[in-house]
Amino acid sequence: MYHKTLPYRIFSVFNYISLAVISVCCLLPLYHLLMVSLSDTAPANAGLVTFWPIGFTVEAYAKTFNNANFLASLWISVKRTVFGTALALLVNSVAAYALSKDNRVFRGRNAYLWYFVITMLFSGGLIPGYILILKLGLINNLLALILPGLVAVYNIILLLNFFRTVPKELEEATFMDGAGHFRSFISIYLPISLPAIATIALFTMVGHWNAYFDGLIYMKGSENLPLASFMQTIIVQGNTTSFDPAVIANLSQRTLRASQIFIGALPILLVYPFLQRFFVKGIVIGAVKE
Repeated sequence: MYHKTLPYRIFSVFNYISLAVISVCCLLPLYHLLMVSLSDTAPANAGLVTFWPIGFTVEAYAKTFNNANFLASLWISVKRTVFGTALALLVNSVAAYALSKDNRVFRGRNAYLWYFVITMLFSGGLIPGYILILKLGLINNLLALILPGLVAVYNIILLLNFFRTVPKELEEATFMDGAGHFRSFISIYLPISLPAIATIALFTMVGHWNAYFDGLIYMKGSENLPLASFMQTIIVQGNTTSFDPAVIANLSQRTLRASQIFIGALPILLVYPFLQRFFVKGIVIGAVKE
């Protein structure tokens, strides 16, 4: 127990108030978007909707979920996020485990680490990347959205530093019991490193779910676009050919766009609270060692 001084109390109050204001500023646009999506056409087009829906209706959501292209793009994003996150965690965690060893265990470890770090500074570029995907026959293939970003060096470094905090005695005990590196990795490192892994999973999920540019490049046809790319063509480019013209005529484009944006943001908003308690710990521990 320690005594909280008056300056400390004042700072705490100011800190909580500041965080509350920032939180409201972040959530208010999304809340307003929800109210617009639940409002009737006329008040939404006139910009009269603020904090409450006017002429409450769920027609925008009904029309959005009746759009086959929207549902297809939503399913593609779900598959991309699930499989992309799972593969990224597998590849990056295995690489981080190997690179967390010193040169006595893993000869040439420093050379491999610098090889990974260099890729953070230089890349092949957009056109060579597209040619590579084209030559591999991955156009309109889900792997074109997953493989190019599979190895994330920043995530590997976070996991690497976290693995190096694991007591060596635990690994030595598994080796004395006859286990190898694979068993030590599965039984010791992964359970202990759950905060770091959850942090990396959150980074990867958000990245896959929000990525739109690669979908525009590697996917042809609106039925093959992930959700972020599909929404970019509708909201930014104004391409509404994927919707029934009768729907567009009878329903405000503003309410349609609001409903689509809210649906696109909702999955990450639902997942984040479950991973948030691991987030800060994973970032702090993974960043304190070289």
